[in-house]
Amino acid sequence: MSFIDPNRINASLTLQRGHYTFPRAAKLREAFENCLHDYYVKASIGGHFEVRGMLVTGESRVGKTSETVRLVEEFNASLTEMPNGKPGKIVYCKLDGSISWKDLGHKTLEALGYSANPRRTQGEFWNMVRHQCREQGVIGLYYDECQHAFTSGPKSNEKLLDRFKALMKEPEWPLMLILSGVPVLASHVNSEEQIAHLLSHIQFDEIHMGRFADPTRDPDMIELNKLVYTYAERAEVDVDNLVDVDFLQRLDFACASRWGLVIELLIRAFGLCRLHGQKTGKYRYGRFRARIAGPFLTAAVHAYVSHVHAYALPRKRPTYNTLK
Repeated sequence: MSFIDPNRINASLTLQRGHYTFPRAAKLREAFENCLHDYYVKASIGGHFEVRGMLVTGESRVGKTSETVRLVEEFNASLTEMPNGKPGKIVYCKLDGSISWKDLGHKTLEALGYSANPRRTQGEFWNMVRHQCREQGVIGLYYDECQHAFTSGPKSNEKLLDRFKALMKEPEWPLMLILSGVPVLASHVNSEEQIAHLLSHIQFDEIHMGRFADPTRDPDMIELNKLVYTYAERAEVDVDNLVDVDFLQRLDFACASRWGLVIELLIRAFGLCRLHGQKTGKYRYGRFRARIAGPFLTAAVHAYVSHVHAYALPRKRPTYNTLK
């Protein structure tokens, strides 16, 4: 007996491949392009220079990593030629758990595709990192979940920030840094004025509904509405009789106000709709749980959302397809 159902895979594949473009993507891209232009101009002039970078923060499951990785992958795929004649590249490295500067050097080398004996010294690791970056045309390092590097106390954190700053000011081969993580990362970085000025801070917010008495003017309510319709159209499921203010409030609450969790739930729900041939979305709710997409998906919620706005949100399909 197979544990993998090909029909279920096919039902979700199209939805899983899609990428929903949020308005925040434009702000992230602008900051990214500013860093690249700054690097290119200074590298063209030559001599010693310091580069700029990015600090991307937000709670878990709000989409900061997927958005940033997508941008980095797009740049790498473009094979943009830098002033030294080599295509520029940015390397992604995810941190997990407490990590020393030596460990970070070793992990960075592995991300660069270079294997080194773990018995080497801290200095040797980072000399090899600089050498490999220069040889491969790597102009930047993207450290995801970077808050894990700041766990050893104020003095160690101060040294870490000084070392990050040194990478961005390295005379032979300065490196653009992208640091991403949960909001506490910003407090660590902002404790050092110089590096804080070198990093453009992009904050990924959670869903914040209810800022306007009229939900038709609430930007997150409108975006959530568009998000549901976009995935529904991709799945060819009619949700006109499903989506209203009450439904969107419950969807937000069930997903802890995290955009990423909303997308995961929609992919699963609409995927199951496609699997079972259901063309119309519907849901039932109780005090402690909400059922979305008929009997096919149960999403746990922590409490009953009793307050419902008296307004009706216009059921408006997106004017353009934001799922790519």
